[in-house]
Amino acid sequence: MSLPGFTVDVDHNPYLSAGGRDVSAIVTVTASGEPGAGPVAPPDPGGSAEVIMIDCSGSMDSPRTKMIEARAATSAAIDVLHDGVWFAIIQGTSLARHVYPPDGTMAMADPRTRAEAKHAVAGLRANGGTAIGEWLRLARQVFATSPATLRHAILLTDGKNQHEAPEKLDAAIRLCEGYFSCDCRGVGTDWEVSEVRRISTGLLGTVDIVPDPAGLAADFEQMTRGALQKQLPDVMLRVWTPQRAAVKFVKQVAPAIDDLTARRAGTGPQAGDYPTGSWAPGESRDYHVGIEVAAADLGQEMLAARISLVATPPSGSAASTGEVLGQGLVRVTWTEDEELSTRISAGVAHYTGQAELAAAIADGLEAHKRGDEDVATARLGKAVRLAHEAGNEDTARLLSKVVDVVDEATGTVRLKKKVDAADEMALDTRSVKTVRVKKG
Repeated sequence: MSLPGFTVDVDHNPYLSAGGRDVSAIVTVTASGEPGAGPVAPPDPGGSAEVIMIDCSGSMDSPRTKMIEARAATSAAIDVLHDGVWFAIIQGTSLARHVYPPDGTMAMADPRTRAEAKHAVAGLRANGGTAIGEWLRLARQVFATSPATLRHAILLTDGKNQHEAPEKLDAAIRLCEGYFSCDCRGVGTDWEVSEVRRISTGLLGTVDIVPDPAGLAADFEQMTRGALQKQLPDVMLRVWTPQRAAVKFVKQVAPAIDDLTARRAGTGPQAGDYPTGSWAPGESRDYHVGIEVAAADLGQEMLAARISLVATPPSGSAASTGEVLGQGLVRVTWTEDEELSTRISAGVAHYTGQAELAAAIADGLEAHKRGDEDVATARLGKAVRLAHEAGNEDTARLLSKVVDVVDEATGTVRLKKKVDAADEMALDTRSVKTVRVKKG
């Protein structure tokens, strides 16, 4: 069965000055098809699978609305599952327990199984501690009982991972990497953003705060619908360079910043694969790729990199390299024309600024936590200026809840005397979200 294709557009300055070695490109990858519409013949015969992990530790009863709304949100997500989707529900405390199906397998969604699952969820009660690594391990075991290869999980927590060593959580994340994706949500303000972000980053998902438990149902519905739109699992971004060049970094920069550099898997001479997870029809993402080349003579042209989207071959397949679904080329020419060689592509400039914005927010919030108001003011002021320059209105709004903005163009701000914890955590979780570069 043929797989959907991808278009790969490369935005970079193709000219280097005499002795120039650094090449920076923004690669826009777009899956074929209309957004929100699945293919006529789904390429994955195994179908989709969904696991929902619900924090049922004792703190979920304080206030009681957290547990009540978590049950309602899980039921709302179950209602979204269309017939034929594999699914399971896991209760998370200091242990992990099968809620539905109770035998540790996955059920196929239909009117009967959806009703049974919602009945089981209605019986969930808050009691116990928190060991998220156990939840992830059980989710992996459960996923393995179905034939689905499009595997997605939702993880909800309200507190810190207090009943498990950090190394155990990290080991669980590594165990699950590449096997399923996971969107993580923290309800309330007593959980650690950095801790939950480790999970979402490792499992190619998202992290966000739901400050009011009443917002859980809508968020769970949206995450589940988004997961079910995915049609193509395990797509890799493959970067090939000639012998006189090497990859410096590969980062996703839209819709959010995610550094993939350390996740390279070698796939042959001068080539490496970077995970991108699953894709929906019409979905588009941007990647920032940095290449270092050996300097060449003026007027010489060079293929600095070939960037491909590759479908991972199914387990047990005789194929070893995967099917190429789309490709783009990064070419450079050395010139003595300074007007050409000193140009910076709009995409590179835009996303470099977006990365600086995320770093400024992280530095500013960290300084604020340790009581260094001067550094916090300077860094968050820089973030306000960068958000203004990039037209990132969502981030600008989040910043305005943490600082009083005197002049956004210059980044002149004052720290607010009192900052709501939920506002500070929202800025932290969403600081890596970016706005797309404006074409033309």
